[in-house]
Amino acid sequence: MTIKKHVTAGLSAIALSVSLSVTAAEDPIKVGILHSLSGTMAISESALKDTMLMLIEKQNAAGGVLGRQLEPVVVDPASNWPLFAEKARELLAKEKVDVIFGNWTSVSRKSVLPVIEELNGLLFYPVQYEGEESSENVFYTGAAPNQQAIPAVNYLMNEIGVERWVLAGTDYVYPRTTNKILETYLRDKGVAAEDIMINYTPFGHSNWQSIVSDIKKFGSQGKKTAVVSTINGDANVPFYRELGNQGIAASDIPVVAFSVGEQELAGIDTGPLVGHMAAWNYFMSVDNDANYDFIDAWVEYTGKDTAVTNDPMEAHYIGFNMYIEAVKKAGTTDVDAVKDAIIGVAVPNLTGGMATMMPNHHITKPVLIGEIQDNGQFATVWQTPSTVAGDAWSDFLPGSKDLISDWRKPMFCGNYNVAKGSCGGKEEVAAE
Repeated sequence: MTIKKHVTAGLSAIALSVSLSVTAAEDPIKVGILHSLSGTMAISESALKDTMLMLIEKQNAAGGVLGRQLEPVVVDPASNWPLFAEKARELLAKEKVDVIFGNWTSVSRKSVLPVIEELNGLLFYPVQYEGEESSENVFYTGAAPNQQAIPAVNYLMNEIGVERWVLAGTDYVYPRTTNKILETYLRDKGVAAEDIMINYTPFGHSNWQSIVSDIKKFGSQGKKTAVVSTINGDANVPFYRELGNQGIAASDIPVVAFSVGEQELAGIDTGPLVGHMAAWNYFMSVDNDANYDFIDAWVEYTGKDTAVTNDPMEAHYIGFNMYIEAVKKAGTTDVDAVKDAIIGVAVPNLTGGMATMMPNHHITKPVLIGEIQDNGQFATVWQTPSTVAGDAWSDFLPGSKDLISDWRKPMFCGNYNVAKGSCGGKEEVAAE
C-alpha cells in the first residue's frame, strides 16, 4: 500500500471515529420513569412521575449533562407488581434507558430487582422501606428503618409516654418486615406481648369500621396507646375518615404514619385529624429557601396553586441530582462507571443540609416528626440535630445485626458478615 493510501485510510478511520463520537455525544440520556399512574398506588406515585418530568425539563433547560439532553421514557405498571418487572425489562432491554427512577412499594421493588441486576441497570428508589436488602444496582434514597421507624417509636415512647402499641399495615413485605423490627425493638425495651396489637389489611382496603373499633377498644385499657401505621396507598383515605367518624382524636390515640404525606392528605378533611403524626425526612412546611424554590417550581410546573410537595418527591430531587453529579464525575453514563462515581457524592437536600451517598447505597437524611394541621400540612414537632446515615441491615434482627454493606472495591459486598468475616452474597431478600 502506498503512503497516500495509508494516509487516506488513516484519515477515514479518524473521521469515522469522530463521527461516532459526535453521534454518541448527541444521543439523549434516556431516563426511565417507573411509577404507577393507575390503580391503588396512583394516589401516591403519579406525583413522582411528574416530579421527574419537571427535574428533567429543568436540567435540559440548563444544557443537559455532558452536552446531551435527557429524554424521559414513561411507563405505567398500574399498581400491578409482576407488571413492574415487565416494564423494567421493557425500559432496559427495548428502550435502552441509562437509568430508572421508580417504584413505591417494596413488593414492586422486589419484583423489579432481579431484572435490574440481570440487565445491569440502575434504579433510584425514593420511598421509605424496610431495609434488609442491598443491591449494587439500586440506590435507596428513601429512609431505612433507622431513619424513620425507630426514631418515631422512640419519640412516642419518650416524649408522649406510649405504653401500648398498634402496628397497623398493608399486607406486604414493607409493613411486615418493619413491624418485625419494631416488635423486636419494643420487646427489647420491656413492652409486654399483650401490649402489642398487629393488624394487616390488603391493598385498597376500604371497610375500616371494625378494625378502628378494635383499635379504640385496645386503647381503652388505661395505658397510653398509639398506632404506628404502615398503611399504603388509597386505603389511607377511608382509614383516617373512620378515625374521625369514631371520634379518635390524637390526644386519645395518636397515629404516627410512615406512608402518609401531604399528597395523601390532599383528599381528606384533615380537621378531625389534627395532631396525628407522620415521620418523614422532609415536610413541605420546612422553612428553607431551597424548599421554597422547589415548591414554587412545582406550583409553576403543575399550574396549580394548591399543589403539594412531599418526602418521596424530595428523595427523587436528591437522587436525580446525585445521578447528574455522578455522570459528570464519571464523564459517561456507563452503568459501572456511574456506580463507582456516585459513592461519596453530596448534594443539597431541601431541609437546609446535604445528602451524601454512602458505600451501602443509602443516603444521609435528617429525621422529622410532624403533626397534621387543619390545612393538610405538617408542623414539625421534633427532628434529629443532624443527618443520619441509612442502615441497610437492622441492628434489631438476629440475622442482620452482624451484616454491613459496602459496594466499594475490594469488599464489593451487600451483606458482609463482620462476625464471620465473609460475604454472604451481593443481595439478600427478607422473607415476607
